Amino acid sequence: MIRRTNIKYLVVILAVIYFLHLYFTTNNSQPSLSEPSESHEKLKFELEIPRKEVPVSNNFNHTRQIGKAKACFVILIRNEDLHEFRATMRQLEDRFNHKYNYPYVFLNDVPFTEGFKKFTRALTNAKTEYGLIPKKQWSVPDYIDTEFLEERLEEMEDDEIAYGGSLSYRHMCRYESGFFFRHKLLDKYDYYWRVEPGVQFYCDIDFDPFVYIRNHDIKYTFTVSLREYPETIPTLWKAVKGFIKKYPQYIEKDNLMDFISDDNGKTYNLCHFWSNFEIGDLNLWRSEAYLKFFDYLDRKGGFFYERWGDAPVHSIAAALFLKKHQVHFFNEIGYKHEPFMHCPKEEKLQLKCHCDPNKNFDFDSYSCTGKFIDLVSKWKLEKFRGRGN
Repeated sequence: MIRRTNIKYLVVILAVIYFLHLYFTTNNSQPSLSEPSESHEKLKFELEIPRKEVPVSNNFNHTRQIGKAKACFVILIRNEDLHEFRATMRQLEDRFNHKYNYPYVFLNDVPFTEGFKKFTRALTNAKTEYGLIPKKQWSVPDYIDTEFLEERLEEMEDDEIAYGGSLSYRHMCRYESGFFFRHKLLDKYDYYWRVEPGVQFYCDIDFDPFVYIRNHDIKYTFTVSLREYPETIPTLWKAVKGFIKKYPQYIEKDNLMDFISDDNGKTYNLCHFWSNFEIGDLNLWRSEAYLKFFDYLDRKGGFFYERWGDAPVHSIAAALFLKKHQVHFFNEIGYKHEPFMHCPKEEKLQLKCHCDPNKNFDFDSYSCTGKFIDLVSKWKLEKFRGRGN
């Protein structure tokens, strides 16, 4: 009995000696409480973030693209618009992209912050890319009279024209009109979906719009159309008519002139597709016709001296350069950019939506969508009758 007790004491003493030795060996540098030892920091890091979860590249998204088109979302955005865009991106993922994983291309005239990248990556399994706009494309070109520009900014500000005094808004409109499709990050894509911060998507999109437009030879699509403020584009149509006269070979015979003019081209009726939503073919803007069109307009100075928007510029180009069937109204996509909303009225579509069809803007007196639908319906009827003959 005495011998067993002695053995127990001996085991305890040896254990105490071993742990004292281990303690003094690992703490001989006497680190302070405010500066943990390197070994403790390493252990803490490995406990909090397992080594296998540490990203191996700058892109956290590795899920394979499921969508079958060479397409992406394009977002021109500022860092400060991050949280407004997060709500939009969440809806877009829930309503559509979680099934397809099309990539996002973010563009900015200043570098994106790490926080912006972190929070946008967290909302999708798709690839995300972040591009810096070349300075030359976001500045006043040397053929613009800067003194006259300053005068015009003050005049339009005094006249209370929307964004009349904003130079940055002009840069945005000019960039969306003539440069976004030239960014190197878009070189590998054929189709794009333009998305802006704060817009809402109301309906489940249970088909692939990119594949749909590819299979049906569609080049440009919209959900909302309306009339432009005439004060922002007083000389735009004069410039367009000058282009048509100089380059008649680029004008499509089966065009949509009747959508943008009520008198066969003499005047502009102000109708345009609201370009904060666009799903389209990038090769429309890359075409020789459009590049010459943009350059012609740009040299007139209206993006700066007036306030030409990308919406009428894109719309006029689509109406002149495309065939009627190549412009499409996506009725299935419920969408809102304040203050206008497209909300499908058909019951079978409403079952997939959460918007109020009574607030649909399509047939408001200020909307041009009804005009577009009438033109397309008339064209389809004529085409049908032609086949019958």
